[in-house]
Amino acid sequence: MAYKEQVKEDVVVDEMVSREHEIIVYNDDHNTFDHVIDTLIDTCDHNPHQAEQCTLIIHYNGKCAVKTGEYKDLKPRCTRILEAGINAEII
Repeated sequence: MAYKEQVKEDVVVDEMVSREHEIIVYNDDHNTFDHVIDTLIDTCDHNPHQAEQCTLIIHYNGKCAVKTGEYKDLKPRCTRILEAGINAEII
């Protein structure tokens, strides 16, 4: 019985440590579609179609999760998006 409890605890700890994060990009009134698309291609490794779809979601829904992964991978990507003048955050 104790072994099963230990396994459950180990799984919960592993899930907490490896929790993925998302870069959320927010809509604004000053960036063009082309600028956002180009930025997503450059920073998030999107193909043109994927970047366009995310940009449309951002425009119509006000935000979109554009990249999911580990925080250490997302941090420099999010910084580059912010440097491009686009509102974004990691959650």
